[in-house]
Amino acid sequence: MNILVTGAAGFIGSHTVERLLGLGHTVYGLDNFSPYYDIDLKKMNVSAIKKAGAHFIEADLRTDDLSKYLPSTLDFVFHFAAHPGISASSTFKDYVSNNILATQRLLDYIETKSRRPFFANIATSSIYGLEATLTENEVPLPASWYGVTKLAAEQLVLAYARRGFFKGCSLRLYSVYGPRERPDKLYTRLIACVLQNKPFTLFNGSEKHLRSFTYVQDIIDGIVSVIGNEEVCNTQIFNLGTEEENTTATGIETVEKLLNTTIDILPHPARPGDQSRTKANIDKARRVLNYNPTTGLEEGLKAQIEWYKGRFL
Repeated sequence: MNILVTGAAGFIGSHTVERLLGLGHTVYGLDNFSPYYDIDLKKMNVSAIKKAGAHFIEADLRTDDLSKYLPSTLDFVFHFAAHPGISASSTFKDYVSNNILATQRLLDYIETKSRRPFFANIATSSIYGLEATLTENEVPLPASWYGVTKLAAEQLVLAYARRGFFKGCSLRLYSVYGPRERPDKLYTRLIACVLQNKPFTLFNGSEKHLRSFTYVQDIIDGIVSVIGNEEVCNTQIFNLGTEEENTTATGIETVEKLLNTTIDILPHPARPGDQSRTKANIDKARRVLNYNPTTGLEEGLKAQIEWYKGRFL
């Protein structure tokens, strides 16, 4: 199949491209190299996916004429492209532009095609709000600009699917970590601080936060399982993540154990809108997609540490 992956230079997007190539698909990876974090890191990811056989497209969903960049025929779209996370340096306009308007322009383009691909929207547990423990059928209560705009993007995609313009679904991901994790995320920051002998900035109270820390390859297992299940997935939402909960403090202790060190903690004011708990309820994904994440936190962090050492040391 011909598959488009937007946000392909990013953490999860690049891994998904590689998995899809390994499954024998023709994959087009699109990214605009947003400066949200170091573009050189994204270019490293692009080098990896191109080496694996992907066709890479540098384009901006918000402004470019997509007909000039995208292949004429697509069977599947995995839509990762977004303005991520909770950042004090990001404006509401950043989230609206990247998460809502970019999604709408891609949907408008797909609507012009006589043969329309299945559209898998990549969403987030932040949609649920401060405590992400709900099932897919419960009312979300987002508490951040990121969560609000990702919910809006999700509903745009599902609105098109409900109206029969194409088949599509949305996948809500939980606290993904592993090789290529963004430099602003917890475990990459922790590992970097240890190996560079620097203190770790910890948001006040966050050591008690509970998370469904999910290894990236376990997440991708769920993402690609949509292929072949298009009919049952159409118009549906699925939580993807591990049911195992760990506190941030446990995560810090695990990194300390694996690197045989003690991390110097530097307290920092709490972030508004940060989630106090995420626990993935995956009953639906397990039932419909046979989804079953198996990687434990220590095993996953070993792989992430080895990746970091191989890339940056």
